[in-house]
Amino acid sequence: MFETLRSVWKIEDLRKKIIYTIGMLILYRLLCVVPVPGIDLASVQSGLETYSLLQFMNSITGSGLQNYTIMAMGISPYINASIIMQLLTVAIPKLEEINKSGEEGRKKIAQYTRYVTVILGFLQAVGLTAAIGAQASGGTLGLITIGFCMAAGTAVAMWIGERITENGIGNGISLLIFAGIISSLATQFAGGVYTSFVTPSYMLIGIPVLIISLVLIVSVTCVDMGERRIPVQYAKRMVGRKMYGGQSTHIPLKVNSSGVLPLIFASALMQFPPTILAMFGNNWWSENINAMGFWYQLIFALLIIGFTFFYSSITFNPDDMAKNMQQNGGSIPGIRQGKPTAIFISKISKRINLFGALFLAVLATLPTLVYGVANISLPFQASSLLIAVSVALETARQLESQMLMRHYKGFLK
Repeated sequence: MFETLRSVWKIEDLRKKIIYTIGMLILYRLLCVVPVPGIDLASVQSGLETYSLLQFMNSITGSGLQNYTIMAMGISPYINASIIMQLLTVAIPKLEEINKSGEEGRKKIAQYTRYVTVILGFLQAVGLTAAIGAQASGGTLGLITIGFCMAAGTAVAMWIGERITENGIGNGISLLIFAGIISSLATQFAGGVYTSFVTPSYMLIGIPVLIISLVLIVSVTCVDMGERRIPVQYAKRMVGRKMYGGQSTHIPLKVNSSGVLPLIFASALMQFPPTILAMFGNNWWSENINAMGFWYQLIFALLIIGFTFFYSSITFNPDDMAKNMQQNGGSIPGIRQGKPTAIFISKISKRINLFGALFLAVLATLPTLVYGVANISLPFQASSLLIAVSVALETARQLESQMLMRHYKGFLK
């Protein structure tokens, strides 16, 4: 491991990319302590205790929302804008045509996503500030000023993420979320260590939490790297004077192809009813559907399973895959080309999605289950753990591929 790290540092190109990535992440974290003017932090703290959706947002921004800095919205408006544009490209034929028109079309969609990100950042900032009463003074003009400051922070975060993707190592947007989550976990870990020294009996709780955390990290890693490989055989064909095909390959289907999006969608949907009702002074949801109760967790798990299949249905098309295979002379051994191939791929995809959906549902409800059975509170959310592990693995893969291109052993070897 240390020999591999030395080899990475010896390669000038990789060394510059790593330094650039670290530098941009440090810049992002420094901006996360720049406060927004005219904010009542007492109201912000009260809002965080009332709305659990805000607690999730706070965890992925590295306490940026808790301190109400210019990065309080983090990169969440960009994620929402990307999801909206992805859905619109499926629903609107004109956008779908632009998206399929090549590199220039994708650049246009990316530009539209940036515009939507800034607009969403402004609207979310104004709406959130007004909802929790975080504005200290200034009236309507002060509220607009807060919205512009936070929208500007979101735009800068988006720019930093894109620069990391272009000039650094890994996906920049994912690394920004990763930095916020790790920052929150590091703070909680440091607090746990301090409490253990002050109160030695706390160690009896800390050790089981550490063991459960390690088991979850290993499980998430195995599922994230797991894939089902469907064998494909391409027939030989003559094109001019050259012979093409005649090779065997496979179609890799990831076990958790939807990633963390079903968790995020389900979490947001579960928090909308209590958030909206609380804004009107109604606490029916909080009083009757407890977040630690059976019905809440059951609805949450069912939503995760539903969103997993929904996301797969709009991002994975077995018919197109079967058509492309047939046009290139490819076939799955024992399966006829065309419609039978599409049915076979769809059947396997549904089975894999079912396992991935059940895994995400168990992962999301496990912290509550552990608390109910053993009265042990885990210091993280399932979505935070899944994001952190997935981003770390993806960054390691990219670094490994960069080293293999230069004839070095892989980063994880």
